[in-house]
Amino acid sequence: MNFSTVNNVYFIGIGGIGMSAIARYFEANGKQVAGYDKTSTDITNALGGLGIDIHFEDDVNKIPSTFLNSEDTLVVYTPAIPKNHSEFDYFKDNNFNVLKRSAVLGEITKQTVCLAVAGTHGKTTTTSILGHLLNACNVPVTAFLGGISENYNSNLIINGTEVTVVEADEFDRSFLTLSPDLACITSMDADHLDIYGNAEALVETFKDFSECIKPNGKLFVKNGLPLKGITYGIDDDSDYCAQNISIENGSYIFDIKTPSGTYYDFKFSLPGRHNLSNAIIAIAMAAEYGCEYNELSKALETYKGVKRRFTYHIRTDDFVFIDDYAHHPEEINAVHQAVREMYPDKKVLAIFQPHLYTRTRDFVDGFAESLSNFDELLLLDIYPAREIPIDGVTSKWLLDKVKNPNKKLIEKSHLIDEIEKSNAQIVLTIGAGDIGIEVKHIKAAFHVKK
Repeated sequence: MNFSTVNNVYFIGIGGIGMSAIARYFEANGKQVAGYDKTSTDITNALGGLGIDIHFEDDVNKIPSTFLNSEDTLVVYTPAIPKNHSEFDYFKDNNFNVLKRSAVLGEITKQTVCLAVAGTHGKTTTTSILGHLLNACNVPVTAFLGGISENYNSNLIINGTEVTVVEADEFDRSFLTLSPDLACITSMDADHLDIYGNAEALVETFKDFSECIKPNGKLFVKNGLPLKGITYGIDDDSDYCAQNISIENGSYIFDIKTPSGTYYDFKFSLPGRHNLSNAIIAIAMAAEYGCEYNELSKALETYKGVKRRFTYHIRTDDFVFIDDYAHHPEEINAVHQAVREMYPDKKVLAIFQPHLYTRTRDFVDGFAESLSNFDELLLLDIYPAREIPIDGVTSKWLLDKVKNPNKKLIEKSHLIDEIEKSNAQIVLTIGAGDIGIEVKHIKAAFHVKK
C-alpha cells in the first residue's frame, strides 16, 4: 500500500521492540501515531515523550477518535497479541487496513536499498553495528533495530530514506516479506521449534529467505553454513576474515582480509568472538554497499553496543556486573566465552531466567550443558511470555540436569541476598524475560558495596 496517503497509524502492541521502532519511524515522518500495549515500560514511556498517545487496556473506547476513520488509518499489529483481542477484532470487522509488523517493514523497504540481517543469533547487534557504520559514513539510512542502541539511545537510526537496515526475523517466517538487496545469515541453530516443528524446517525457511534477495543482490553467510554466498569468519578461509587478533584494554585489535585486499588495525570494543564476527559481517555489507574502509575503521571504533548485550553496569578492579539478553544455549556459550576471555582468572556467578516453556523443553540439555560452565549458578523460574505452563517443564527440571554442584533455584525476591553470599568477582544476569528489571536493583545494591 501507499503509506503517503495514510495520516494515522495505530499500533496494537506498540511497546514491542520491533513495533516501537516502526512507530518512531512513522512519527518522524509526520504521521499521527497512537497505540495499545499490555503494560507500561521504559519503551512506552519514551514513545509517550514523543507525543504518542498510548493506553494499556484492551478497550475500543480508549482509541482516540482520530484513528477511527478507516479511510485514513493504518493499523499495525504484532503476532504476539491474543486471538480474542477486541481492538484487533474491531479494526478487522470494520474494514481498516490491518497489517502485521513484518508486512509493514516489507512495504517500507521496497522503495529503498534494503540491507537485511538474518540469523537465530546476532541479528540485533549486527544490525546496530551496520546501521551505525552507514550513518557514520553519511549514508542516508534508516535502521530498524531490535534493541536500544547505546550510541543513539533508540531502536531507530534515521539519517535519510535511501537505504534501510532491518532485522530479518525468522519468528513466524516474517522475514519472507522482505526483498533485500544485500542480506546476511549469521546462524541457523534450532530455535522457535514451537513454530517450525524441527530444525530441518527452520533451515529450509532460511533457504527460502535467501531466495527473496533481489536478482542482482548479494547473500553473505557465516562460514560453515550450508548455503552458497559471500563468506565471513574469524581466522579461517572466508572471503571476509578477521586476522591477527589481539586484545588491548578490553578491545579487539584486528586486521580484516577482504576480496580487495587486507586492511589493518581495526578496533572494536564489544567483548566476545561472536560480537567480533558480527562486526566483520557489518563491515563487509557496508563495504559492499560502497563505504570506504578507512571511514569504516573510524566508525567501528566509536560503536558502543546495544543495551542488554554484554552491558556493563559495574566495572571495578574487584567486582564486575554484566547483563545480557542471551536466551538460547548457543548464546549462553557465547557469553561464557566472552567473559572467560576478558576475565580468565576470576570467579563467575551466572543468574539465568529461562524464557518460554517450549524453548526450555526443546533445549533443556543444551541449557544444562552451557550453564554448567560457570563457577556458580542461580536459576530463576521460567518466564512464560505468551505461553501457558507445560507439565514437567520447570526450572527445577533444568537445574537437576546442570552438572555443576554450585547451583541453586531461587525466587527473584532473594536475588540480592544470594549474590551477597557469593564471593564471585564477576556477576552475570542472563535471559530475555523480565530479569532485565532486576538489573537496576542489583546495580543499586552493589555499586557502593563492591
